[in-house]
Amino acid sequence: MIQVTQVSDRRIRQGDVLRDIDFIEHVTEADGVLEVSKIIFPLVVVLTQDCDLEQDFKFRSSSEQKRTQDKWLLSVLVAPLYNAEHVYDGSHLMELDRRMEPLRAGSTRLQFLQNNQIPRYHFLRFPDEIPVVNSVVDFKQYFSVNVETLKALVPTRFVCSISPLYREDISHRFASFLSRIGLPDAI
Repeated sequence: MIQVTQVSDRRIRQGDVLRDIDFIEHVTEADGVLEVSKIIFPLVVVLTQDCDLEQDFKFRSSSEQKRTQDKWLLSVLVAPLYNAEHVYDGSHLMELDRRMEPLRAGSTRLQFLQNNQIPRYHFLRFPDEIPVVNSVVDFKQYFSVNVETLKALVPTRFVCSISPLYREDISHRFASFLSRIGLPDAI
């Protein structure tokens, strides 16, 4: 079980869990009419390093901003949290017309997922006082959100923040997954 805090000081932090966050899938224009396709993810976790988020916050709100803006971020990296039961049955992306491989109850693969032994996934069990079901981060599914947009959402969409030790574990596993080397199939 992870450790969390329910208090937010309104600064975006690595490990923050936020609800109802939009992902802009695409924008098209035809005859002067814009069509925006978006996906609303019920829960996301912030992946961007906290030192970068802290510097962005500090330099946007200080007199230093008048000289340079090199500490400012354009966007914040987040990953959706999927209901673990939906991941187990392979339906966590069904609303996007994607069927994933199910994990059978009692299978070794399911146990590996719950023990964070599958590099692609990170299993999260929240404490009882946090109204979030057991969840899974699928490291193949991540996106960025404009930093100013996300900052404006924190006061009303903040759920909790994962404690530093656990958020660093997520960050390390995400970085490891992204840095894997794909080798060609042997012929």
